[in-house]
Amino acid sequence: MGGDSPPAYLRDSFVESSLQNTQDDPVLPSEEAPRQRRTTRNVLLGFLALFVVAAVVAGFFVFNLAHSFDSKSQKIDQAFPAESLRPTKPTTGAGANATNILVLGSDSRGASLNTAEQGGASDQRSDTMMMVHVPADHKNVYAMSIMRDTWVSIPGHGEAKINAAMAFGGVPLVVQTLEGMFDTRIDHVMIVDFEGFKSITDAVGGVQVNNPATFQSSFLKGHTFERGLQTLSGEQALAFVRERYAFADGDYQRVKNQQLFLKAVLAKVLTPSTLTNPVTVSNLVGKFSPFVSVDKGFNAAAIAGLAVELKDIRPANFKTFTLPNLGTGTSADGQSIVINDAKTVKEIAEAMKDDQLASYLDVHGLVH
Repeated sequence: MGGDSPPAYLRDSFVESSLQNTQDDPVLPSEEAPRQRRTTRNVLLGFLALFVVAAVVAGFFVFNLAHSFDSKSQKIDQAFPAESLRPTKPTTGAGANATNILVLGSDSRGASLNTAEQGGASDQRSDTMMMVHVPADHKNVYAMSIMRDTWVSIPGHGEAKINAAMAFGGVPLVVQTLEGMFDTRIDHVMIVDFEGFKSITDAVGGVQVNNPATFQSSFLKGHTFERGLQTLSGEQALAFVRERYAFADGDYQRVKNQQLFLKAVLAKVLTPSTLTNPVTVSNLVGKFSPFVSVDKGFNAAAIAGLAVELKDIRPANFKTFTLPNLGTGTSADGQSIVINDAKTVKEIAEAMKDDQLASYLDVHGLVH
């Protein structure tokens, strides 16, 4: 795009200016002032032409990005339950200007996930679950991870692990379950195939993480993730965010590693060298979009609007925490579960609705 020639009328303007300024005829004193005015005019026209071309190219670039995302990403046919089953979105106060986005991670884009995205029951379970909360002031972003084995009440199915909601009733039931837990409306839904982590890592030339503990990968045979700073390739990043078998606390450490990786990606993406490079940005959008499914309202225009509101966000403003629980236990039917802390869930729900989540997390020291 940067190599495109300006339109013919702009080229002619530059040519005319060049011919006028390179004539060999002597300049008479009486002609000097008009000539200077013409030169000044031509210089100004030249700058104006450059700005016009730049605006056209920028507009074309943004249009291409939007088209790329909307055409390559998947659309969730039925992301939300019936309106009568949902909490009401506030029209006044802080809650009216806050945004809640449910992000689900999946290991497959197979038929079962497609069924779940269409609102049907399937054997698909959401391996990763995050509620992303953007407060009304848009100064920070909070990503709350929810342990997939958290024992909750799933509408119409009784008590079960929260990740079973996808299997019972697809994406709408996951939304209904979480909206019921937090009495808070979810504005958008995004499902990310883990393969997307690989693509986005490769698109930015690798991502550096500070690995808290050495572990042997179960997915990259023979590969050891050493403790400390290391740069992950796409293949390594995928193995890093999927790993749970290597840890004594299993999914607990996997959730922490996923949060660690997301912060590392943001640290790499939210830099001038990345954001001002059209090729890199195009690669990011083009490679990541095929591994993303979003509700129909979360299109490129909606995402761009949210991006404008979050224009001052930096990696330090992206806060992650895990929904507190009461530890592990065993269900009546013998399943290993994470025991839900209903009291804390209620407190966090109230903090979100009152736009006081930052204060609540600070008081309780929950941010990682």
